[in-house]
Amino acid sequence: MKFICDKASLIEAINTVQKAVSPKSTLPILEGILLECNNGKVILTGNDLEISIKYEIEASVSEEGSIVLNSRMFGDIIRKLPDAPVLIESDENNITNIKCVNVDFNISGLLASEFPKITEVTRDNFIKVENSKLKKMIKQTIFAVSLRENKPVLTGAFFEIENSRFTMVASDGYRLAIRNETISDCGRTINAIVPGKTLNELLKIIKDDDNIVNIYFTDKHVLFEFDNFIVTSRLRDGEYIKYKSAIPSEYNIEINANVASFCDSIDRAALIINTETSKSPLKLDIKNDNITISCSSHMGKVSDIVNVDSSGGELVIGFNHKYLWDAFKNCEDEDVIMKFITERYPLIITPVEGDAFLYMILPIIIQS
Repeated sequence: MKFICDKASLIEAINTVQKAVSPKSTLPILEGILLECNNGKVILTGNDLEISIKYEIEASVSEEGSIVLNSRMFGDIIRKLPDAPVLIESDENNITNIKCVNVDFNISGLLASEFPKITEVTRDNFIKVENSKLKKMIKQTIFAVSLRENKPVLTGAFFEIENSRFTMVASDGYRLAIRNETISDCGRTINAIVPGKTLNELLKIIKDDDNIVNIYFTDKHVLFEFDNFIVTSRLRDGEYIKYKSAIPSEYNIEINANVASFCDSIDRAALIINTETSKSPLKLDIKNDNITISCSSHMGKVSDIVNVDSSGGELVIGFNHKYLWDAFKNCEDEDVIMKFITERYPLIITPVEGDAFLYMILPIIIQS
């Protein structure tokens, strides 16, 4: 294998595929990056057996071949090279020579044949969506994905596609985030649970533009194809929760609230809340056209009044301040509708118009 490429392109590729490399593994091959030269192209791949990322770069290939290099060492070497073209060449003994100006490294590699094979995903069941739409959908739901493994299906986001309707759903059992978008009609229904880890990595590498992402589904895997990337991931097994039945259909109180004002108030109240405990709920006292947001903890007390447009009555209800903050900071609208039933039923947050998103948050019972 022998090729010359631009240092900046190589660094971008390494930084990207490293997101799918196991930092510590009992199998040294999983700590490596696969480099492949064929048909005049260079492809770098990281694969931790759950998610794989391929990145194709422009290069001048003079000899085809493949090698696996330790991800950490390879990345550190390339980052510290001078800003000039890089020559990479490997021999039959898996020794790889890296040259750049006056710098000359020789490092040991591993056989490419030992690198785990990436599952082939057929290009049949798929949807098309703009980069910016997918990035926004992930950003506005990923915070609600569960981090606990006791319910594996909740550690992923539910993709529900029906014709031209694309819904992404996330829940950790205490809150629910739903994001809806219109896409090109795929002519079919697709349901899949994509791991939160995969979505977090996609969020880091998807650009905020109108280029198209092709998303292909099988029963066990999903493949995202865009720009120079191919990201393949296992899907979560199991049936997702019946989230629609959990959303109330009738409410006693509806409030039109300004998002920025609410975020500022929550941010101020958080200064006296011990984030390691849920014993200090944020209390919302709804009366007339005001919500008094207050909290009392061992660090002190805070009270803040937010002006709103309210209809339906009075209510005192408590919430985890972080859950409220996550929901409001991901509302891109200037104003939202907050819907309440009683102090024991969840809060629903929706747009003033349309159904682009819905956030549901379970309350914390306030002890009298």
